[in-house]
Amino acid sequence: MQIYLIMQIIFMKKNLFNVFICSLVLSTILTSCKQTKNSTEETDALASHIDSTAKAGDDFFQYANGLWFKQNPIPASEQSNGIFQLIQDTINTQVRKICESSAAIKDVEPGSNKQKIGDFFYSGMDSTRLNEKGISDLKNDLAAIDMIKDLNGIVKESAYIHTVANAPLFNFYITQDDKNSSKYQVYIYQGGLSLPERSYYFDTDARTKTIRGKFVVHVANMFKIMGYEESKAKQAAIKLMEMETSLARTSRKLEDTRDPFANYHKMTFAALNKMTPNLDWKVFMNTAGLSKVDSVVVGQPEFLSALNGYLKKYTIDDWKNYLKFQMLSGLSGYMDDKTYMEDFSFYSTTLRGVKEPKPRWKRVVGQTNGSLGELIGEVYVKEYLPKGTKEKLLEIGKNIREVYAQHIKALDWMSETTKEKALNKLSAVIMKMGYPDKWKDLSSMHIDRSSYLKNVMRANQWEFNYMINKHGKPVDRLEWGMEPQTYNAYYNPSNNEIVIPGCNIMVPGYESRMADDAILYAIIGGSTIGHEITHGFDDQGCKYDASGNLSNWWTKEDSIRFNQKTKMIVQQFNGYVAVDSLHINGEQTQGENIADLGGIVMGYEAFKKTKQYKTHEIIAGLNPDQRFFLGYASAWMLNSRPEATANQVKSDVHSPAKWRVIGPLSNMPEFYAAFGVKQGDKMWRPDSLRVKIW
Repeated sequence: MQIYLIMQIIFMKKNLFNVFICSLVLSTILTSCKQTKNSTEETDALASHIDSTAKAGDDFFQYANGLWFKQNPIPASEQSNGIFQLIQDTINTQVRKICESSAAIKDVEPGSNKQKIGDFFYSGMDSTRLNEKGISDLKNDLAAIDMIKDLNGIVKESAYIHTVANAPLFNFYITQDDKNSSKYQVYIYQGGLSLPERSYYFDTDARTKTIRGKFVVHVANMFKIMGYEESKAKQAAIKLMEMETSLARTSRKLEDTRDPFANYHKMTFAALNKMTPNLDWKVFMNTAGLSKVDSVVVGQPEFLSALNGYLKKYTIDDWKNYLKFQMLSGLSGYMDDKTYMEDFSFYSTTLRGVKEPKPRWKRVVGQTNGSLGELIGEVYVKEYLPKGTKEKLLEIGKNIREVYAQHIKALDWMSETTKEKALNKLSAVIMKMGYPDKWKDLSSMHIDRSSYLKNVMRANQWEFNYMINKHGKPVDRLEWGMEPQTYNAYYNPSNNEIVIPGCNIMVPGYESRMADDAILYAIIGGSTIGHEITHGFDDQGCKYDASGNLSNWWTKEDSIRFNQKTKMIVQQFNGYVAVDSLHINGEQTQGENIADLGGIVMGYEAFKKTKQYKTHEIIAGLNPDQRFFLGYASAWMLNSRPEATANQVKSDVHSPAKWRVIGPLSNMPEFYAAFGVKQGDKMWRPDSLRVKIW
């Protein structure tokens, strides 16, 4: 993977409607099934969620999902409620069974998958012991920070924290070189902030100003947990906010980090050291476990230049406080209740509006799955994932690729020269479906029952070392970045691949019977496979060639015409108000909006080739077109708290769920025809403003 992909994955993992997992009901959609208006005896999920008080042409998101929202308010422990929480609850129950059964095995084989899963889970569930320990398991690490005497000590400790807890000062990766995808490269990116994104440090709206004030209080409370007396804690918190504001001031805006050309600055290791004489990169690399680094790619050189100055501007004691907060903040969820609740009150309640924590078992199951995902994935595939998953996903993927090729050939704005290259790239897309054929070897990771915190730190360190060990080795193009039990997907431009974990094939709401093709092609074909393939042709993915190298394969004229079309989708989404007076940032979300539009168009075109569409089969009073578009809306059935929506708009490259439905469908004449959308309706757009790209 490379930086563009890594940043997308980070955003996805912070976004609840992008992090949900499949359930045992995968088996309900592995074959085709005919269902007519006279044969169905069970309530149809699509029809039963329709809010008849809403008008389809005004707010199709509410029309398609509104009744479910009214009947299912957001739980106090969640930032949102909808399809993803339903699926998450199902998968949590299944992974919990894997964890509990593993923990209950007597005389379990040391070092086995189930020993590690069981011990990790057990250590996290032992709340009595965790509360007795407090933060004592971090005592030696915090003491090591106190012993720092100079900047080299700051740099060395920063590198250590990168391996086990957090990413102070900057972000650091080993990933494929954007311009030479066959080689792993060191990347250094702006970072080091504790708030979600730079705008939180400067925006002047009331909501953001309140968040900044509460953040300083939170930091002071964290210092008090570390033993600082109150006045010293407040002083340290104010200084930390000043330091992070300085880092934020010299950070690029989120939308400005999306252009891979503008954020690619390759330099020698010697040049890097010359640019930042106050930051000894040899100390950092040696602590991280790297040697013989000859070159690096810097995302934002101006950030590192500014950081070089800040290292001298602020005192060693200031930086020691900063590192201690980074350490405790990154690991606060794995210690006593007091520390956990202090972190929760700010990052969940203040930032996202969540009223109370999830039950402990859900939190521990989630962390066990996060830290030992490959091990759980092996068990999950054997015990829960039905046979035939790969084949079904590949079948839908093949159909989507075929219609994509037809669309490219028919484009009226692209030259034959560029079409040939686009078709070559499309045909070269690697489709990784279901689960990997080879699992990662976690045998060197030590897990026991003595300390939940230490287990998490060891798992973090294993993951970091796994990344570090890639340096200097051939690129492994068979590697997966997600587990089969993760309902998510991604496109990796450096490999020109889409990765669709097995559970993406599920269709919630049809647990006891087969979902029809309209739903399958809307959700799996459109919002998943079609979406990910389109990332290869969005405003940034299109800058990578068929081999995954950053290069310009477009003619000048085609690039101009393409950019004119993408500007239209930016303008469209700039006009949407997500919460209060906060508008969606069309530039920031451009790539995802393009992928949503391309995905739903290709999903619909592939659906038109199915028997259900050709025979105009009616199900639950809905014709094929209506079911397809309702199915797409159900893929984003998510009701979020205002705080969570505001946080997403400021810090995420994905538009909120509502506009992932309204935006793309407002550009589709087939949707207009299916639901009688006409001029005067809020979703109606004149032909001249409807965006059509791929």
